[in-house]
Amino acid sequence: MVYAPRSARHGALLVGTFAVLGLLTACGNSSHDVHSNPPLTSSGTAAPATGGTQTPGSATPTPSAASTGPGAAASSAPHATASAGGGTTSTGAASSRCHTSQLRASVGRNDPGAGQENFPVVLTNSSAQTCTLHGYPGAAFVNASGGQLGPDPKRESGSPATITLRPGQSAWAGLTFSNPGVSGARTATPAALVVTPPDERDSLKVTWAGGAVPVGGNSSSVFLSVFTPGTAP
Repeated sequence: MVYAPRSARHGALLVGTFAVLGLLTACGNSSHDVHSNPPLTSSGTAAPATGGTQTPGSATPTPSAASTGPGAAASSAPHATASAGGGTTSTGAASSRCHTSQLRASVGRNDPGAGQENFPVVLTNSSAQTCTLHGYPGAAFVNASGGQLGPDPKRESGSPATITLRPGQSAWAGLTFSNPGVSGARTATPAALVVTPPDERDSLKVTWAGGAVPVGGNSSSVFLSVFTPGTAP
């Protein structure tokens, strides 16, 4: 047997090794081009919307004919309807809201019926400026020390309207409760009725001359209605 010189065998081995590595490298590059570099695609992120968005927390009044509470936003184009004996109702407010300092409170004559006591709670514009009321008053019976008697009155269902009060004009809300002699409710005789205009924090105090009122037990709830132009039903 004839052997090739050691140096010749070593050179042939190196040549063969480089050839195999070259083939593997070529195959690897081909695989990378096909599978590791697919066509690039975008994520499809939308552009910010314009014209119909609003930053959370920012207030933009929206007119609504179905407002159910005090202080609801009104249309900027009022349509007023005259009402005898008081202000006017409208679908919009042309003037600013009536503040407590602009108003005088009073309680009208009781108009009982069917076991119910019915008192008009009246707010009159005592200022020189026209202003508006919308919704329900707040009210509470208090004793001579200012302590509240009984729970807060409840709201009757109704459709509040914006009432425009020129100087000297009035609006009223009904305060009703079952006659304690009929209902058997526990009673107390208040010294005053505290009245808070819609959306105001300051109150007005009116001397109460309507006798005993229910403060607990059967049929002890007191109810308030929405404001209506005028001074009495």
